[in-house]
Amino acid sequence: MFSVFDALRKRLIQVLFFFLAMSVAACDPIGFDGPSINTGKPVPVALLVPGGSENAGDVVLATSLENAARLAIADLDGVNIDLRVYHTAGQSALAADMARKAVNEGAKIILGPVFAESANAAGLAVAGRNVNVLAFSNNTAVAGGNIFLLGSTFQNTANRLTSYAASQGKGNILIVHGQDGAQVVGRDAIARAINQSGGNLAGMTSFEVSQNGVIDAVPQIVSDVRSSGAQSVFLTSGTAGALPFLAQLLPENGLDPTKTQFIGLQRWDIPSSALSLAGLQGGWFAQPDPVLANNFQNRYFAAYNDSPHPIAGLAYDGIAAIGALVAQGQSDALTRSALTQSSGFVGVGGVFRLLPDGTNERGLAVAQIQDNQVIVIDPAPRSFGATGF
Repeated sequence: MFSVFDALRKRLIQVLFFFLAMSVAACDPIGFDGPSINTGKPVPVALLVPGGSENAGDVVLATSLENAARLAIADLDGVNIDLRVYHTAGQSALAADMARKAVNEGAKIILGPVFAESANAAGLAVAGRNVNVLAFSNNTAVAGGNIFLLGSTFQNTANRLTSYAASQGKGNILIVHGQDGAQVVGRDAIARAINQSGGNLAGMTSFEVSQNGVIDAVPQIVSDVRSSGAQSVFLTSGTAGALPFLAQLLPENGLDPTKTQFIGLQRWDIPSSALSLAGLQGGWFAQPDPVLANNFQNRYFAAYNDSPHPIAGLAYDGIAAIGALVAQGQSDALTRSALTQSSGFVGVGGVFRLLPDGTNERGLAVAQIQDNQVIVIDPAPRSFGATGF
């Protein structure tokens, strides 16, 4: 999720510059669907994590993902998963090698890896072996074929927030984005979402991704809001980037957040210190069902005496989906058609489903910052027939 793992974002967006190579994995292999399994025996599942990396953060992430996967396995009722862990060191070439090794050793599905280039490499490596990959990435450039993304995408978040804005009479939206790869992807996702929601694109304003770039752009942003009559400003920046500057400078230059709705594509509650930013009071962002997410965090801490990594829940979700399908007792439980069942699955943050194009749809709540606290103003849907989908 570009909106969740800011620490990983730089590594994820590098894949955008290799789009042509990656588009190979995004094409459906002829006749591809998935393996046949024996649900009466333990189902071999490969977990590819960035263990063995020289980056200490990757090692922590690898442990957290494995812990979450094992927590999910313990919760399965009547389903026996044979989890096999493979370390990729966060490297795409090694991810491909580990994917091939996993399939050679009997894996019927691959869970992971994290980074987009690694996910693409792993998917390509086993596409000819009729094995699907549930990657932890949220980079849609690598989705498709045998690669399914578990990470929450910009498009999913944009769809939720623009639909809500339109329903509240605030659907005339100006997009404000930084001039970098990730934020351009976010900009395009918002524009598509506005069109689909029945809202109106009031315009787009960009800025150079630097402190001076933001300062220089603020007067133009304020002018564009006024001249376009925009009811909402949709910001692609996150708390680790330009958002704090925008939250301060836009109100100081006359853009009143009590009159113009501020909306965020990324999480505004991470870190929690961002909740005290005056310019974000009253602003909207999307998040997983907080009750379910908090329950997972508490259970993880009770089991491992540590807090889970922000994306550890994706490993739990992957096992939950695999377990739910295997529990049906069908030999085609891990095929493409089974993975993309319209009813979806229930994960640590609520309902989600995998889409035929390799992306996903997640039930998200709309949250608002009020008095330095996060308040849910529109709950996450509990099924895919509910409002918000």
